[in-house]
Amino acid sequence: MHPELFHIGNITIYTYAFCIVVGTLVASIYTKWRAKKELGIINLSNNFFYLIFIAGFVGGKLFFYLEKPIYYFKNPTLMLDNFSGGFVFYGSFVTIILMLIWYLKKYKIPVLPMLDVLAITTTIVHVIGRMGCFFAGCCYGKPTTLFTGMVFPDTNSVYVHPSQLYEIISLLIIMTILLQVKKKQQFKGQLFLTYLMLYAIIRGFLEIFRGDKRAFIIDGVLSHSQFIAVLILIISLLLYQKTKNKQLITLNKFKK
Repeated sequence: MHPELFHIGNITIYTYAFCIVVGTLVASIYTKWRAKKELGIINLSNNFFYLIFIAGFVGGKLFFYLEKPIYYFKNPTLMLDNFSGGFVFYGSFVTIILMLIWYLKKYKIPVLPMLDVLAITTTIVHVIGRMGCFFAGCCYGKPTTLFTGMVFPDTNSVYVHPSQLYEIISLLIIMTILLQVKKKQQFKGQLFLTYLMLYAIIRGFLEIFRGDKRAFIIDGVLSHSQFIAVLILIISLLLYQKTKNKQLITLNKFKK
């Protein structure tokens, strides 16, 4: 693994943080391109992406600290090491969504169409981010004897599931499905809600293979991420049906 990319004097550039920055840059370029082509937004402000990055960073860190609030309350200095890893994806995701809805409404940008664009954007930045996890040697899986097993710095020479690679492959599959759905999209918001449902299912399943230290709602049975995934899946299913029916009814009235 290569958790540290390089050093500049006393400053260490971590591979995880570098991947997040690269992922954000690539995702920003894609979002601007699609926003211009699909929504006619010629110059999407860079502030939009700065806010996404800040919201993702704050939310990811906040949820990470909330997994062990008492531990970090007793050891507050550990919260100063903010660039060596320790993020919760769903923390970043939830915080970003709340910020996005506020921003899009404030600047009168169509919410659902933009969220559809960002559904694919999210898979891009997430894939690159998980590559950062892989190189950092975190988020690995449980011990295994399968040929896919790998040794990470913290596994004491024990072969474990490379769950980061499993997730990268899963995200690429989700991206492919979204691109196919896009070709026959039935209503605004469909791509975004489809992404939410697919990733919730994938994340809930992949958590079974996770073997690193993380927090549980039910010890050894239901992790924080699985719990959030279940909630998001249920909410997404309800919103999918509601949004679809609402837009189809509106379309039928318009045709009449």
